[in-house]
Amino acid sequence: MLYHAQNASILGMDYVRFGNGEKALIVIPGLGDGLLTLKGTALPFALVYGHYAEGYTLYGISRRRDLPHGYTTWEMADDIAAAMDALAIGEANIVGISQGGMIAQHLALRHAQKVSKLVLAVTLARQNETIQAVVRRWMELARAGDYRRIVIETADKSYGAAYLRRRRWLYALAGSFLRPKSPERYLTMAEACLQHDAYDMLERISCPVLVIGGGQDRIVGCAAADEVAGRIPGSKLYIYPHLGHGLYAEARDFPQRVLDFFAQ
Repeated sequence: MLYHAQNASILGMDYVRFGNGEKALIVIPGLGDGLLTLKGTALPFALVYGHYAEGYTLYGISRRRDLPHGYTTWEMADDIAAAMDALAIGEANIVGISQGGMIAQHLALRHAQKVSKLVLAVTLARQNETIQAVVRRWMELARAGDYRRIVIETADKSYGAAYLRRRRWLYALAGSFLRPKSPERYLTMAEACLQHDAYDMLERISCPVLVIGGGQDRIVGCAAADEVAGRIPGSKLYIYPHLGHGLYAEARDFPQRVLDFFAQ
């Protein structure tokens, strides 16, 4: 599957595509996309999400390479909708991870006809003290050009000790060589995280929704998933009590849980 991935761009957005199923499945990645778009992370993306392409044509879509200052999560959702039109995707199942989940909320609100089913993982509906403190810290590091520290701290806050024990060196190494082409792009995306607030609108989402959260989430907070699910009528909620923000990579049953929901 990895050898058949197509890595390209459309409307100024990098994307990766693999699989040949009749139904489209779109993954919207999180804030890490501000450091490297899918053009630079297609292989790790495929390793995490490649098996989702069984029976689907899977797309991972980055944010625009050039983001104007003050760009919002709802504007990013409009970009995803425009990319879907350009790729001739009428509607799709959507997986939104972290900030990708914030964008996916607006996609389901503003472009409901494009969303068949929706998975919102490790994301939030509105601001809380946890995300404000964490993201503002990363913005300080970005302004100082310390991307290695951003990568290390993201890993430390996302994964459990056993998972990190085998991989922390890899994150440290990757961070050492990380030089984003546009430092301002990361800051714009981070600020969009800190301004996201769809809380009062979520009750208007009408498609089937699965919300997944981590009981040890130290980035969006442990209660964020409950709050999102509580605002979306008929939504389903699943919490991994012992996992954190990186559960989408760490939980072995996460892919099958998502695919089972889409198959219902």
